[in-house]
Amino acid sequence: MAHPHTTTPAPGAQTPPLWKAYLAFLVPMVISNILQAVSGTVNNIYLGQMLGVQALAAGTASFPLIFMLISFMIGLGMGASVLIGQAWGAKEPERVREIAATTLTVGAIAGLVVAVCGGIWTEDVLRALGTPQDILADAVTNARVTLVTSPVLFVFLLITSMQRGVGDTKTPLKTLIISTAVGLVLAPALIKGWLGLPQLGVAGSATASAIGLFVALAWTARYMRHTRHPMAPDAAFRKHLGINKPVLAKVVRIGLPTAVTVLTMALSELSVLFLVNGFGSHATAAYGAVNQIISYVQFPALSISISASILGAQAIGAGRTHMLGQIAKTGIVLNLVFTGALVVAGYALSRPILGLFIADSTVVDTAQSLLHIMLWSIVIMGMSTVLSGLMRASGTVVVPTALSVLAIIGVQVPVAWLLSQRYGLDGVWAAYPVAFVAMLAMQTTYYRMVWRKKPIKRL
Repeated sequence: MAHPHTTTPAPGAQTPPLWKAYLAFLVPMVISNILQAVSGTVNNIYLGQMLGVQALAAGTASFPLIFMLISFMIGLGMGASVLIGQAWGAKEPERVREIAATTLTVGAIAGLVVAVCGGIWTEDVLRALGTPQDILADAVTNARVTLVTSPVLFVFLLITSMQRGVGDTKTPLKTLIISTAVGLVLAPALIKGWLGLPQLGVAGSATASAIGLFVALAWTARYMRHTRHPMAPDAAFRKHLGINKPVLAKVVRIGLPTAVTVLTMALSELSVLFLVNGFGSHATAAYGAVNQIISYVQFPALSISISASILGAQAIGAGRTHMLGQIAKTGIVLNLVFTGALVVAGYALSRPILGLFIADSTVVDTAQSLLHIMLWSIVIMGMSTVLSGLMRASGTVVVPTALSVLAIIGVQVPVAWLLSQRYGLDGVWAAYPVAFVAMLAMQTTYYRMVWRKKPIKRL
């Protein structure tokens, strides 16, 4: 895949094979994703088994609100990591600190605003979301803990994202391992009041998670200082704390569209769930089980997309824009290999895996049918996200975001509704491949016909 960006590398410059660079990102990120998924599952088991179904419902009632806030932090972190990747590729550590310090300052301020507002208006927000009255009190208690401790959560999300901008994927993984371990050990003790700890009930899980995040951040700060990490909170870093408006504008310009994409996907899933619910509780149960499998299959695809973005940013910063086409090609090939392997395993082992979540054989049959309809299309989605991730590395985000939103809102949701009228539940799931193929076609067209012909400059 030739690329017209023709910056010449320095004479004699040696670079490792791209697939090795990808793997250095891919493996820790996939492990991190699995850890987060397992942590969420275990916390739900704690609540459901130790306190009952109502506690489980109360613990998840605030998820749409929390997810929206997290989406914006994910976007902000992605925008900062692209700028940091470019600065790191250009061998400008001071610029790296400037970008990271501004982003963390904004994240901390946003967290404080959410903490204050959340502490005051949690109940009003949950009532507006239609939280059932019988779980409202517990839901408010649980959500308030998460919102009040959001400064810690926001800083955690940002620092782990920005570390990847300098090619560091191992430190974020270690940070996540610590936060997960502390949270999972403390959660049951705080839920039930073991070992002399306060008995917090449904709020115990959220409190344990917040403590885990704080402990992990404290360890990370110390570890980065010890290893002289470019973003270590030392005197050289602290002098940049504050809001650099030009830097913030660039971070937001890249990050906000990313957040919009994440939110759009979440909203589309709510629309799909609404359609699925119309087919009864067995269909809803099948939807939940299928989504568990899909989430794990998606991990390599999403991680490869982030890797493409960071590697592209570093190449642009280093003046090696001739490598961008090869970065895209390598990412697509790795997606075919790794995501494709999981898809094959998913087809081969679908019934025993679904049996882990569902005991009813009729529901297993339904879930297996749905999974077989769309699982292959995760590979198509992965190819699309590699291209959009690479384009994001150059600061081109508005059009790729608009195309993704169009594929989700303009294709997936209406196609799901139309096909459900004729083919029932199978039609809802057939909309996923249709949308992913449309997304890949649009992203590829823009990538080949427009983006590759544009001059690429540092942001």
